[in-house]
Amino acid sequence: MMTIPSEHRRVVQICFVVPDIDAAMAHWTRTMGVGPFFVFRDLDIDTVKHRGEATRVRFHIALAQSGGVQIELAQQLSDAPYAYNEVFPNGSAGGMHHIAIYVADYAAAMAHFTDQGFQPSVEGLFGDMHFAYVDTRAALGCMVEIIEHNPLQDTIIARVRDGAEGWDGITDPVRPGFPEQEGTA
Repeated sequence: MMTIPSEHRRVVQICFVVPDIDAAMAHWTRTMGVGPFFVFRDLDIDTVKHRGEATRVRFHIALAQSGGVQIELAQQLSDAPYAYNEVFPNGSAGGMHHIAIYVADYAAAMAHFTDQGFQPSVEGLFGDMHFAYVDTRAALGCMVEIIEHNPLQDTIIARVRDGAEGWDGITDPVRPGFPEQEGTA
């Protein structure tokens, strides 16, 4: 069995599929003090395959940092088959969907899971960054997202982390994900 390098075994994110991104951000901030959330609205990805078949998905995501772990909230907007609605059908209450690892060697990380018999639910590109949701539910109770190291992703991770550092728990709890979207959170 191929062993995933130790630097890639670190869980960097926990994702929850939610029916209403705005309500979920408010609940996380109020209940856990997590924030600020950086929201990316109406993402539309057509460079993905779900269980080997081409699909196109629309969704919102919101990211916040809690200690060393990023909290992701995801709301699928389309009915297209995808990893999110495979686990939590649209309109359901949602719940914990996946943990994520951020890797320099995407192929090695994928091989680590497929060599154990786990199959990707979704594989695709976001810009030029590879990502996959590997169906590890039988072993872990959730999927594992593999995110390929990418300079744009580094910028987003830093922005979310820096936003949480020293945040007062009140000011601007929801912020736009991309700087050019200022005023649209």
